[in-house]
Amino acid sequence: MKPSSTLKPQQESLAGVAYASSAFFIWGLSPVYWKVLHNIPAFEIIMHRVFWSFFFLLIIIVFQRHWTEFTAAIKNRRILLILFPTTVLLGFNWFIYIWAVNNDHILQASLGYFINPLVNVLLGMVFLRERLRPFQTVSLLLAGIGVLYLTLQYGQFPWIALSLAFAFGFYGLIRKVAPVSSLVGLSMEMLFLFIPASAYIVILNIKGTGALFSVSIKIDLFLMGAAFMTAFPLLLFTLGARRLNLSTVGFLQYIAPSCMFFLGVFLYDEPLSSAQIWTFVMIWTALCIYSTDSAMFYRKNKI
Repeated sequence: MKPSSTLKPQQESLAGVAYASSAFFIWGLSPVYWKVLHNIPAFEIIMHRVFWSFFFLLIIIVFQRHWTEFTAAIKNRRILLILFPTTVLLGFNWFIYIWAVNNDHILQASLGYFINPLVNVLLGMVFLRERLRPFQTVSLLLAGIGVLYLTLQYGQFPWIALSLAFAFGFYGLIRKVAPVSSLVGLSMEMLFLFIPASAYIVILNIKGTGALFSVSIKIDLFLMGAAFMTAFPLLLFTLGARRLNLSTVGFLQYIAPSCMFFLGVFLYDEPLSSAQIWTFVMIWTALCIYSTDSAMFYRKNKI
């Protein structure tokens, strides 16, 4: 295969769309994977995800020749201080997501990832002093009205959706200032969690309450395969993002929550109330306004 630098622009774009779309489809269909582990506590699943991902990511780092960057990051105090809070946010996001999926809240999880781009805009305005364009303001207001409407009409605050959106939003905000690649950064975050995850898994198995090697070979393989589900789509996304405009990536990212939405409604028969339908309509409208405005702004300012 030709390196990306020798590809023609059209070939490069097609390859980028293929890589990025594949990543978002994997993320969007991941509830099917985590549902297999629905009888295992979400926290235990997270610990296995960390444990096996750490080894998997180390292999990729060596294979892609990022070892020098990885060891340099370990020795850099500033990077360590930046990545510690992102580790907490990532772990929290994973826990809420897997708990939501395995407790029949896939629709709320999908809503969270639909809201996430708008939360990113809000955080940029608050913390980075970024000025909003008029249509960005409209999209944020519309999304806010949608969440408020769901809270008042459905009688339940969408805490799962907002927790996922804001946790991942703050994660991205802090990671902006970390001078490391996404692969090395994720590997560092797994390194922070590796020792407590290892200790937790060992203690569970000593007590005889752990799932690993005690339920079935299928469960063992799915727990270990959590590493693949973590790292593989990330690599595909990285390959795609390098070949695409940010506006294109912005459109493609809605593949994941859309897949989750359809899984929740049609495969897992989660109840969909009229309040939820109207909220999704308002969020989708807000995203259309936001995405169209972003694409037009990019084209206008493209050199």
